Amino acid sequence: MGVSFFDKWRKAPAAPSATSVATDPQGVAELLSECELLRVQAADAGLELDASVASLDALDQLTPRWRDAPETFAGLGNDAGLYLGTVIVRTVPGACWQVWPDARPMIRLASGREIDVVAAGESWAAVGVPELAQVHAEAAEGSGA
Repeated sequence: MGVSFFDKWRKAPAAPSATSVATDPQGVAELLSECELLRVQAADAGLELDASVASLDALDQLTPRWRDAPETFAGLGNDAGLYLGTVIVRTVPGACWQVWPDARPMIRLASGREIDVVAAGESWAAVGVPELAQVHAEAAEGSGA
């Protein structure tokens, strides 16, 4: 097909596992932070994703044009969740990636609470709720930060 995102996805290594998170947390974090489809959508809107809380606020303000493009809709929600997780891990003390046995990436806070960031991203892409910045604020509040 020749679409770089799909070609890269097809050639991607196996999904992260709990073992890979334990042995190479930086590598897994880097893999999960790619979010290529979301980065393209954001760049088209003039937004740079820099793993900051401000970028989550800016994403929440985007006009959801992707809802009219079913070919990108599902992937965008997944990417939004992974990006949300990336920002939480980088900005909330004690937050880390946790990969369930079914390869679903979650965020584990220092308190032990887990956040299904992919589900939050998918809901955000579909209906705009929860706002990504709000999920981050709740994670930061729950960590005592």
